[in-house]
Amino acid sequence: MIFDSRRCELGEGPLWHPKRGQLFWFDILNKTLLTQVNGAAQEWVFGEMVSAAGWVSEAELLIASETQLFLFDVETGAQRAVAPLEADNPVTRSNDGRADAQGGFWIGTMGKRAEKGAGAIYRYYRGQLRRLYGDITISNSICFAPNGKTAYFTDTATAKVLRVALDVDGWPLGTPEVYLDLKTNPDGAVIDSFGNMWLAEWGSSRVACYDRAGAMISQTAFDAPHTSCPAFGGAELTTLYCTTAQQDMDAAARAAHPQSGMVFAAQGVGKGQAEHMVIL
Repeated sequence: MIFDSRRCELGEGPLWHPKRGQLFWFDILNKTLLTQVNGAAQEWVFGEMVSAAGWVSEAELLIASETQLFLFDVETGAQRAVAPLEADNPVTRSNDGRADAQGGFWIGTMGKRAEKGAGAIYRYYRGQLRRLYGDITISNSICFAPNGKTAYFTDTATAKVLRVALDVDGWPLGTPEVYLDLKTNPDGAVIDSFGNMWLAEWGSSRVACYDRAGAMISQTAFDAPHTSCPAFGGAELTTLYCTTAQQDMDAAARAAHPQSGMVFAAQGVGKGQAEHMVIL
C-alpha cells in the first residue's frame, strides 16, 4: 500500500523514530526532510542536499548533508553543527547512513554524479568522525546485526554487500568479507530482529530478504522500479516501509509507474529491530 503519496525525486533514508512512533525520510535531490504527523504531511527544506539521519533524543535528529553532520530539532526547527563531512570537497554529498548498537553513526558519501571512487564511509562516535573505508563510488546498505557485532555495507557499483566484525565500541575489526554477490543493484538495507537483511534493489521493484548465510528467503514487490531503502516501523515494528525514486526515469517510465517516488508500506512481512540512539 501507499504510506505517503508525495513523489520524491530521490526518496531515501527512512528512519522510524522509536520515541515518537513516527517515520522520517528524505528527498535527497530536493534537499527535503519529510514526515507525517497523525496523517498530516510535514516537511523541511534545507540549503543543501540531506540524505540520512539517526535519532539523538525525542525531538532531535542527527542529519547528514553535503558538508556536515548537524543536529536538527523537529519541534523547533533549530539547527546546530556537529562535525564537517567532506566540507572541502564540492564533488561529493552524503548518502546512506544508520546508527549502530554502540551509539555510533555510520555515514557514506558519494560523488554527486556517481564519480568512480569519489566516496567513502565514516563513523561518528562520541565526538569523533573517523574515515573507515575509501574508494567507494555509491555508498549504501549500511546496517547492523541485532547483537551489535557485525556491520554491513556496499559500494553499489560492485554489486557486492560486505560485512565486517565490530569490537565492543563498534569499530571495525579486520577486513570486510563478501556477504552477497548479486546481479542486481544493492541500495539501502536494514537488518531485522532475526538477523536477516532486507535489501532494496534499485531497478528491481522489490525489497529482497536474505538470511544470515546470504540465501534469499522472501521478496516484497512494490510498484516502483527504483526501490531505494527499507525501514521497519509501526507499534510492533512489523510494517516494512520503503522509499522509492523517480531519478533516472524518463517521461514514459514515470507515466508507466506513477507511484514512483512515493513511500510504500507492507504489513506483517517481517519484524524489525528498533533503531539505536546516536550518542553525541
